[in-house]
Amino acid sequence: MSVLTRSGRAAIAESIALQPIHLAWGTGDPAWGDTPPAEDVATTALLNEVGRRTAFDIAYAEPDEAGEIVTPTGRYSRSVTPTSNLYCAFRHDFGDGAEHVIRELAVFVGTVMVEGLPEGQRYFLPEQVTTPGTLLVVENSAPIHRSTATRETFEFVITF
Repeated sequence: MSVLTRSGRAAIAESIALQPIHLAWGTGDPAWGDTPPAEDVATTALLNEVGRRTAFDIAYAEPDEAGEIVTPTGRYSRSVTPTSNLYCAFRHDFGDGAEHVIRELAVFVGTVMVEGLPEGQRYFLPEQVTTPGTLLVVENSAPIHRSTATRETFEFVITF
């Protein structure tokens, strides 16, 4: 029997970190109400994508009870050397999806956008995406009512 080693897992995280990473969000199914269904590991796309935002912070992380990165599953510290944990942070601006109720989130790697978009654009509508990429992490959420008065920040630590 073979086993994927720690260094092999770190190499996977390193490979992922070199690619474009985006957080897509969508309206999901309004019938979910306030209690979304469990996520399905076979998911490859959101039900009703509204847009996606480029990660503003990507780093390697390691578990640390006193770490500055806090997620629902634990605390982490940044690592200067590659680890099997990849930290990704996304900050949506005030106007991003402001007219929607968000119920689903997904981290994608390898998204390709249409050509000719403004340099530096970080939020993309579905029609601006030519290849969605590979879905790494999906999360069904209690409804997030978007408003032009708020910015939404999402942080994930993805373990390989």
